[in-house]
Amino acid sequence: MAQVQGLCAFAVAAMTAILSIGLQAQGDPTTLIQEKLVTQYKLTKTTADRSDIVTAGDVVLLHKDGLMMCGASSSYAFSNTYSNGVLAANYKNRAKDAVKSWGLGHLPVFGSGVSATDAANNGCPSRKFVAGEKFWVTGIAAQKDGILISTYSDPYPDPSGNQVHYYGEIKFTFAKGSVPPADNFVKTVSEVFTVAPADDKGGDQGGQGDQGSQSAAPAAPPAAPQAPMQAIAPPPPPSDAPPPPTIAIGQTKAQVTAAFGQPAKTAKVGAKEVYTYPDMKVTFTNGKVSDVE
Repeated sequence: MAQVQGLCAFAVAAMTAILSIGLQAQGDPTTLIQEKLVTQYKLTKTTADRSDIVTAGDVVLLHKDGLMMCGASSSYAFSNTYSNGVLAANYKNRAKDAVKSWGLGHLPVFGSGVSATDAANNGCPSRKFVAGEKFWVTGIAAQKDGILISTYSDPYPDPSGNQVHYYGEIKFTFAKGSVPPADNFVKTVSEVFTVAPADDKGGDQGGQGDQGSQSAAPAAPPAAPQAPMQAIAPPPPPSDAPPPPTIAIGQTKAQVTAAFGQPAKTAKVGAKEVYTYPDMKVTFTNGKVSDVE
């Protein structure tokens, strides 16, 4: 009997510990910030070697100058930090990454007039992005002193003229080690980038103009009475209903719009363009369907 009571007590204690851990995770402010950002920005998934996109998420618009990214073939992303309204590339960390990636023997000797910036540039082909350019978000990770957001770009020419993707990371630090409310932190992130708006086609104004013309037109005169119509034979039974429209990889934008109509919104980044319909999202690469979700 004593053994059974001991087992019951152990089970109760274990269950209490599990519930306590779960409640702590739900109340962790850093985790809450991460979860809110994930709902705000749909993440993009890339291939393992970062050479292309597997699933396209939200295209985001950069609002600050100076975001640095490395070529996708580099072993380490280019580090950036955002704090007190300033976006800055972390060249010291990039130099450390370059040492890990290339080895000490392949970098200039420090103390010989070579700066951390020179070492960083030798570590990877890099590109500076400015306000108004677009990219994707591939990861949002919670850390003790902030949130780390991973970035990924469309292909751009590298120093050799090859078209390559670039990737980096932005560390949003917590001020004085304190975690801010989730809504405040999301506003801070939006100072650096937001989801890119859909293209404005100006359709609303045209609709309003048509309405005004119709209201000003005079009423049509009543129709003259017509002679009773003779009975006509019933129509033949309808043929089989046409099959529903389909979509396939390689179709052009014209074929897609002919089958499904104009999309609710579009977003374009470099060679890729995304058409959003009520129940699907179609990605075009160089004008042809490359992904449907």
